[in-house]
Amino acid sequence: MNMQQRGFTLIELIIVIVILGILAVTAAPRFIDFQGDAKGATLEGVSSAIQGGMQLVYAKSAIAGNQDSIASTATVNGSTVATQFGYPDADTMTFTGTIAVWTDLNDADWDIVVTTAGAITNGAVTTAGVVSIYPEGESSATCAVTYEEASSDGDTPTVTVTTTGC
Repeated sequence: MNMQQRGFTLIELIIVIVILGILAVTAAPRFIDFQGDAKGATLEGVSSAIQGGMQLVYAKSAIAGNQDSIASTATVNGSTVATQFGYPDADTMTFTGTIAVWTDLNDADWDIVVTTAGAITNGAVTTAGVVSIYPEGESSATCAVTYEEASSDGDTPTVTVTTTGC
């Protein structure tokens, strides 16, 4: 009787399944980082909201004629926003209230921290203020949106997104 072997033996099938299981457990988490991607996408959204909001504040300042002032205020949606050269001032009280107008950030899930306090000496900015916004439990150096206020007339604030450690 001439029998041809077709297919795999049970042992071969089990070995292949074990190898695939080991590969899935070790390799998949390196390629699939949904939580980090979600945090990064949220930070990009926060950055866009800040950029849009700061342009709105600047427009309100320009209408009021305060865009050249080193320290003034603008009213946006009924909220008073402290400004520096027409853009939002980078201090915790101003920025926490201002960002609430632009985004739907929950204070329990996010930290808003002044990482560099702004300084004005003799009517000139000597140090531009910097505010970092990052998810609770993350580092402001590796997973954050950073807002650096305008430091002179005609200067625009910079908004930077860092997602290397999300």
